[in-house]
Amino acid sequence: IQKGLLFLKPSDGAIKPQDFMETLLQKLKDSLATALVHFYLLSGRLSTSVTDDASSYSVFVDCNNSSGAGFIHAKSDLSVGDIVGSKYVPLVVQSFFDHHNEVTELVDGVFVGLSMNHSIGDGVSFWHFFNSLSEIFSSQETIDNNIKLFCLKNPPILRQVSTGSVYSLPFSESPKSNPQFQTQVLQERMLHFSSEAVRSLKSKANQESGTTTMISSLQSLTAFIWRSITRARKLQSDQETTCRFVADSRPRMVPPLPMNYFGVYISLVKTTAKVGNLLENEFGWAALKLHQGVVEHTDKKISSDMEQWLKSPSNNRFFDTNVVHMGSSPWFNKYGSEFGMGKAVAVRSGYGNKVDGKVSAYPGREGGGSIDLEVCLLP
Repeated sequence: IQKGLLFLKPSDGAIKPQDFMETLLQKLKDSLATALVHFYLLSGRLSTSVTDDASSYSVFVDCNNSSGAGFIHAKSDLSVGDIVGSKYVPLVVQSFFDHHNEVTELVDGVFVGLSMNHSIGDGVSFWHFFNSLSEIFSSQETIDNNIKLFCLKNPPILRQVSTGSVYSLPFSESPKSNPQFQTQVLQERMLHFSSEAVRSLKSKANQESGTTTMISSLQSLTAFIWRSITRARKLQSDQETTCRFVADSRPRMVPPLPMNYFGVYISLVKTTAKVGNLLENEFGWAALKLHQGVVEHTDKKISSDMEQWLKSPSNNRFFDTNVVHMGSSPWFNKYGSEFGMGKAVAVRSGYGNKVDGKVSAYPGREGGGSIDLEVCLLP
């Protein structure tokens, strides 16, 4: 996961730019050190343990033999306008992310980016850490800079949830056993949907579905983008197309998990249709199919999918063709982290997990139910 916030530098002239950056960087470093005490897994490194007969191995987080989380300060001669004013997201944004924490200083702005291995945490956990980092940063103004005394309002729960036996991955030293995926050259564009547009799509979806079921705003918007991308791809009517949601499993589990449970507790909601059916039926038809998939995504369904995967493990599902993959969430608190610079100008992401048809949903900056979509497609 690679996400970050773009800020404008303070322009009141009360502090010199150099002094501002030095103060900001030091406070961020101090805040990061404290945040990692609470989220100690993020200071570790993934490591493997091969079985005695060398037939399989397990993966674990090694917090003892680790150099810790990195902190990088970089400079760029770009401006905030160069980033947000471009028709397509500039490729240079991908350089704002390393495998740790990177602060990129622009001519008139600052980009604060974080990178986290997705096998360690999901989007809920990522933004929990990001917002906790901001909370610690802000606390330095109120507790005489002694952040060692600081207690998080919503600390992470790091206890493991038992899902049965530990799965051992097949091991082979042959490079052919490790599939390699070629990086696709994609174009990224940010699409903004005002709160009025989102409400209109939701109303239309519920009217056309012909049921009393309440289709959500995100399901309606996802149906709209699924149909739009499928139409743009000019596929044959008898071909299949798939739309996938990333769903948070915490509230679906029995018993449900608290939202501050740190880790990967997500699962895929998969809806498939013939291209002809998707485009020839009304918009509400697609929205209802997505809604039904979400309703049926229960604890029992999640457990069944996991058992099936363990019987036949594969990591190729993310790279299927004719797929629209809706990730992230407009309900994450992405504009709540300010780091003393006011509300961020925009949210941007790095190169990780981007394929043709990947869509990420962000809250609109103005709030009120507005949504921004980051859409990645082949040229």
